[in-house]
Amino acid sequence: MKLLTASRQKHTETVTALSWTSSNDLFTSSDDRTILQWAQGSEHVTSICTLPEECFPTCMDWLPAAGGQGAKRVQSDLFALGSADGKVRFVSRAGRVEKTIDAHRGAVIDLHWSFDGSALLTGGEDGCVKIWSRTGMLRSSLVQLSVPVYACAWNAAADAVLYAHDRALVIKPLQPNAKVEQWKAHEGLILCLDWNAVNGCIVSGGEDRRVRLWDSYGRALFAAAPHEHPITSVKWAPDGSMFAVGAFNTLRVCDQAGWSHCLEKPACGSILRLAWTDDGTKLAAAGSTGAVVFASIVEKKVEWKNFEATLTAPDAVSVRDIVQNTKEPLEFRDHVVQMSMDFGYLIVATVTQCFLYRVGSWLNPVVFDLPKEGTISLVKQSDKYILLVDTNEGVQVYSYEGRLVCSPRLANARGEALNANTLAVSADVLAVRDHRDERVVHIYDIQSAKVVGKPLTHAVPVQQIALSAGPLRFLAIVDANRSLYITPVLRSEWKLEKLGTMVLSISWHDTTPMLSAFCDGRLSVWVAPGAVYIDKGLASNVRLDFDATEYGKAPTILSFVADACLVRRSDGTQLVASVPLHASLLLGLLQDRKWDPAARLCRFIKSKEMWSVMASYGATARDVAACEAAYAALGEIDKVQYLQQLKAIPTPEGRNAAMCLFAHQPDEAEQILLQAGLIYRAIDLNCTLNRWERALDLAVKHKTHVDTVAGRRQQYLQLMRRSETDPKFASLQGSLAIDWASIDAKIKQELEAERTRPGAKPY
Repeated sequence: MKLLTASRQKHTETVTALSWTSSNDLFTSSDDRTILQWAQGSEHVTSICTLPEECFPTCMDWLPAAGGQGAKRVQSDLFALGSADGKVRFVSRAGRVEKTIDAHRGAVIDLHWSFDGSALLTGGEDGCVKIWSRTGMLRSSLVQLSVPVYACAWNAAADAVLYAHDRALVIKPLQPNAKVEQWKAHEGLILCLDWNAVNGCIVSGGEDRRVRLWDSYGRALFAAAPHEHPITSVKWAPDGSMFAVGAFNTLRVCDQAGWSHCLEKPACGSILRLAWTDDGTKLAAAGSTGAVVFASIVEKKVEWKNFEATLTAPDAVSVRDIVQNTKEPLEFRDHVVQMSMDFGYLIVATVTQCFLYRVGSWLNPVVFDLPKEGTISLVKQSDKYILLVDTNEGVQVYSYEGRLVCSPRLANARGEALNANTLAVSADVLAVRDHRDERVVHIYDIQSAKVVGKPLTHAVPVQQIALSAGPLRFLAIVDANRSLYITPVLRSEWKLEKLGTMVLSISWHDTTPMLSAFCDGRLSVWVAPGAVYIDKGLASNVRLDFDATEYGKAPTILSFVADACLVRRSDGTQLVASVPLHASLLLGLLQDRKWDPAARLCRFIKSKEMWSVMASYGATARDVAACEAAYAALGEIDKVQYLQQLKAIPTPEGRNAAMCLFAHQPDEAEQILLQAGLIYRAIDLNCTLNRWERALDLAVKHKTHVDTVAGRRQQYLQLMRRSETDPKFASLQGSLAIDWASIDAKIKQELEAERTRPGAKPY
């Protein structure tokens, strides 16, 4: 990634504040007491007003545009301006001062609107941090310190604030009696900070010349090497993918993990303020020499297999086929906002349009218009759909033909707060983490745009979610404790199973339900993670572990395609981690139910991991022979004996139910038996599982084998040396006689009827 920079000198004194509007006009203020408007960041500059002689501006922030999902986005016409005389002025676009507030004794050093524009946060030279209403009324004076507050920020929900206290960072919730988080962050005075609403991370810089990253709990994520000069400004890009750092004659853009994308040395003196446009494609920096530095992000890259797309200019993309060594230039009318390449398609979103290119066919893209209001902040792909996140319209799902499939109304979610870790899309469902309660994940059906079932509620906040590909749909989550869980999707209830701890990054395979993760200092690949629901003994066998020393301390899995994981180290270096080819080959055979070739492959490889994968898939597909061969190779004699016994069941429905029971799915087994009219087998299944109430309910409902259930219950209680406590069974003791000869005769009759029913045949 690179910066295209241009320095323009229109102010005669130090530029102290700047802010972009939602229409990408830049407003700047300076010690020359003028406010200038830069139309679309161009050379066309208009003087808005000249401030009074006693007013030397120090900071400014535009009121966020109003709007939401489906609502028309209304651009604001007001910005807040702090000054050295302790006042905050509400100034209109035309330069008229609408209101003046006596905010602090001494200079107003920093101010920020909340993300919904309902409140204004200010920090001052007097050591106070205050919250003001939209109309300028004082809501709260949060703290009174003995030292100036040089920087402050809101969290995403506007229910907590972050401020700098000398060398420490402090997170103060707005709720009464809530715990305040405070930690020493720097060795010198903290001069700047920012808190991103999307990824929840904090970046800070100070006189110790270091830039540091923190999570919202105060845990250190990254510490940069010392710069040449004190860090005077930091600013997150709106989507949280990167942040900018300003120092003396220094402008740096860093990845959200902390490593540096690019470095420029503009001759503008100390960079006192930084500001990004809403789409994150342009950056403006306020220089102490009076210069304003404009920077455009270029050289961004997306990769898929042997193709690489590079943003060569704000409105141009070059696609390179590495194998054929060919390049294809793509030009656009507007500047590019987002790019994504996966599943054989390149997606390019500009300000006004979205272009869908099939890989290898670059001349005839599918093009559709985007909403006029809002900005595309995220693009995600699945094998069937494209997901666009618009800051105004919210989430929109399109087909690869450019047809709008749905635009779900998300519960407790704002478009600008969604990111790749809190949103997942598959071929049939969409998963979204709740914005207000981070423990909750909602599932939406893509075709109907409606919520599917009850939301998943985890015990601790969820930090990352991902949906699997392939016919078996699983949801993987990583929580705040860095533990990895999976659960089947589209089931009657959630069944979370823990797979690992100390997880840094996860990624599903692009076509199969293989899951990769950096877990406990190793690169782990679960070839069939669903085995944990079939047989707990298989769960550890389907996991392949590889040494992860070469990937450093905090690696990230960017993609998992074919037999390779693309990994990015903490310093930005990208490496390829190879996964044994036979794993994906075996999964391809198993998904196509080609059991004999799969068994031959397993015999050739002679790996217990691959036999365990086959056993898991065989049980899921209810194939007795595949399961028997796999468990025999694993030496699981007890399971082989069970599989041989169920072959004696005369009906296919009975064998399928027995396989469901083998796979720990008793409810599905019962449903199969009831639909087939095998009432006795359904009753016997529940008795075997000691589900006595359910067995009695079935017997009473179908008016058969009530005495069988009561008799087996008596035998169970006698064996366990217990007395009857269930009122339903207690009421039967006096009114129902247990005649075992009659019961045995009925059972024999039921089994004989099952053997002679149409369709019955031995295995």
